[in-house]
Amino acid sequence: MNTLSRAVYYRDLLRELVSRDLKVRYKRSALGFAWTLANPLMYLTVFYFVFQMAMSINIPRFGPFAFTGILVWNWFQSSLSQAIGAIVHNRELVRTPGFQPAILPAVTIVSNLVHFLLGLVLFILFLVLTDAGPGFRILLLPLFIAIQFTLTLGLAYWLAAANVLFRDTAHLVSVILQLFFFLTPIFYQASMVPEEYRHIYNLNPMVHILDGYRSALLATEVSWSALAIIIGVALVLLLTGYRYFLKLSHAFAEEL
Repeated sequence: MNTLSRAVYYRDLLRELVSRDLKVRYKRSALGFAWTLANPLMYLTVFYFVFQMAMSINIPRFGPFAFTGILVWNWFQSSLSQAIGAIVHNRELVRTPGFQPAILPAVTIVSNLVHFLLGLVLFILFLVLTDAGPGFRILLLPLFIAIQFTLTLGLAYWLAAANVLFRDTAHLVSVILQLFFFLTPIFYQASMVPEEYRHIYNLNPMVHILDGYRSALLATEVSWSALAIIIGVALVLLLTGYRYFLKLSHAFAEEL
């Protein structure tokens, strides 16, 4: 199989596996994809009440500000949470002769990307209908989506492979993601973090990725130098994660 044929094969396989994942997820569901927005809207309602009404945090356009954060974080968290078990939950596929398990973490991320894009389109329509539509910076959205995809896939390869050998990985990552939910400026501004802690706080790559999304959607400021570093980190994570995954993949069938 030449390179082009292999690329077409993996593209078609990815499409079929993503389609299967989406169908299974919403099988016999009356609302279907409408559940995509249920979780972000619930969080937004709670945050609006707590931080706008109860605590009176002065953030301009708090609704769109917080919803952007929730939407972006949900894609990141859901993708990693599901990708960790991508191998152990697909034993039959992994044991199939000739099947390449490296595609499985990508399937979970692409499946959640579909949900993210649906929510993003509806959010942009909301901004347009409320006369607060994004400007020309919206053209940068694919860049921030690509950065987040690369970062998440790199982490997914590391974690999915590690989880085959150490099943506590899923529990540990669940706790870490809950911690980072509060260490990411989803419902508050990064500028609210005390100056003496900000150099540590800024080590969280989602801080800068989220700033990028808000720059594209809400015309806020973004640090391009920080984003350039995040791009480099994401590429390194993807390369090393993929190599680590391939190194361990030969033992997957035995460990499962």
